[in-house]
Amino acid sequence: MTIIFAILLFSILIFVHELGHFLAAKASKVQVNEFSIFMGPAIFKKQVGETLYSIRCIPIGGYCAMEGEDTDTDNPRSFQKASWWKRLIILVSGSGMNFIAGLLLMLIVFMPAQQFITPVISGFEEGCTLNGESGLQVGDRFLEVDGEKIYVQSDFGMLLSLNPGDVHDLVVERNGQRVVLDDFKMEKHDFPNSDGTTSPRYGFSFSIEDATFGSKLQYTWNSTVNVVRTVRLSLQMLLTGKAGISDMSGPVGIVQQMSDVANSSETWVDALLNMLYFGGFIAVNLAVMNLLPIPALDGGRVVALLLTTGVEKVTRKKINPKYEGYIHAAGMFLLLALMAFIMFKDIFVIFKG
Repeated sequence: MTIIFAILLFSILIFVHELGHFLAAKASKVQVNEFSIFMGPAIFKKQVGETLYSIRCIPIGGYCAMEGEDTDTDNPRSFQKASWWKRLIILVSGSGMNFIAGLLLMLIVFMPAQQFITPVISGFEEGCTLNGESGLQVGDRFLEVDGEKIYVQSDFGMLLSLNPGDVHDLVVERNGQRVVLDDFKMEKHDFPNSDGTTSPRYGFSFSIEDATFGSKLQYTWNSTVNVVRTVRLSLQMLLTGKAGISDMSGPVGIVQQMSDVANSSETWVDALLNMLYFGGFIAVNLAVMNLLPIPALDGGRVVALLLTTGVEKVTRKKINPKYEGYIHAAGMFLLLALMAFIMFKDIFVIFKG
């Protein structure tokens, strides 16, 4: 069931992305030759007006093929003949639709919530060394950790873990004022548990607030924006060498993670909500990743559009779109090779485990 749900989820997200391009193209009067879900040989085709609608057999990707997208043509309704701002809207609409889909999935997940944990200190355990006149106090709301904003309470531990060591730069809100605690030592100590054991922790607790309709909307937005930040932090870790390709997961690895989360959920409702959260997380990831300035991705096409538009304005000469097509084709080949590598790596990890 998890695999079926995951395939259905990926299919919906692909459909939503391509639908964004399709609707923007139609609204801009650009001719759409084919609107396809998935890749490979077609298992279903239907011609409606100027557009061929198809479903293909390999459940990866999809496309909205517009007239004159990568080639020069005399068709006045081709992609290349549209004004630059219309082409820009068409290119970013796929990611825009994925972001909206992610936002809606997050809202579905958080709507049943009765309470939220907030990044506000409600109290300290006896023996805690972090509170005091020059330290943390009851009622402090964490705003930043090491220069990164706190969107939801879970950000606190995550951001602390990104920077090794006990010394961190904190910003809290206290009585309506911003208080900066630079080079603040966040020490963990062993504190007693209810069962008589001890465990290392900071020694303070967070507040809990009732979930109103307004707070659910705010929590949904904060969580969605937080996913965008997570993508950016992940890319930073890749570029700085803190993470490698071996740490990346493709569709196979994601399905495995979804299965693990679903199986560890206490009830089928919890499992469904957890998987929908995964769906929202993936949707927002797709939105951001597709806008990266990499050939073959929407972001690469946006950069090419802005560059060629600028060059053509200066030189008064039109650049043949086939050259851009060559670059995107090369980029697509490299991306497919990377996807294949990650897929086989995920499969190897699953069988090894």
